[in-house]
Amino acid sequence: MPRLGSVLLVPGFTGSKEDFIAVLHPLAAAGYEVLTYDQRGQYETAGPDDPSAYDLDELATDLRSVATTLGTPTHLLGHSFGGLVARMAALQQPAAFASLVLLDSGPAALPTEAERARLTMLTSALAEHSAAAVWAAMQELARLEGREGPADPDVAAFLQRRFLANSPTGLAAKAAHLLTEPDRVDALAATGIPVLVAYGENEEAWPPSVQAEMARRLGASHAVIAGAAHSPNAEQPDAAAALMASFWDSRVRAD
Repeated sequence: MPRLGSVLLVPGFTGSKEDFIAVLHPLAAAGYEVLTYDQRGQYETAGPDDPSAYDLDELATDLRSVATTLGTPTHLLGHSFGGLVARMAALQQPAAFASLVLLDSGPAALPTEAERARLTMLTSALAEHSAAAVWAAMQELARLEGREGPADPDVAAFLQRRFLANSPTGLAAKAAHLLTEPDRVDALAATGIPVLVAYGENEEAWPPSVQAEMARRLGASHAVIAGAAHSPNAEQPDAAAALMASFWDSRVRAD
């Protein structure tokens, strides 16, 4: 199959490039060259201890540097916190991107009290305890709340290893963005970049009503992925990949 375009996938807050493993093959089979990466201070990409190094402008500049390896324009997808970074990159240089997918991301800071409280607690814990102690506390909290971890012990071990590899300074700085990011929807709409807003039907970080309203303000395509929550790329990868490829195909036809 001839290559239809290039795609850059940007992971979220405590995520990494591995979050997109399950969609790489179907997207490549659909005709897209796909690249993903760990953001600064995330898993296998080192990051400094200076909080200002994790400003959204800096993270978006990193993104644009990675995108240049694919050529322009590139289709851009940001998951969760990665959506805030991807949006900033699109605002910095709209002509560099053919389209933008906001996957389980939102218009501004996290709106729900439960998510904000969880992030605030994480930030405070990172300032006072080791990453290992914080990870153990997070697992205990999840158990008490009835949130089950992965059944596969290899996956569980990977998630722990990934969390411990993150820069604590980077995690705290990114958490601050998730608690304070202003609404930039109107600025994004003004760029004219085609946008798809997509999320799992059981999304909790930015509730479905918030994302539907964001799509309306953007004049954007809007899709709900059945059987998924905050990470359709891992929870329903075939459906997520088919949705993204269909959106990108529509842009190829439009161009």
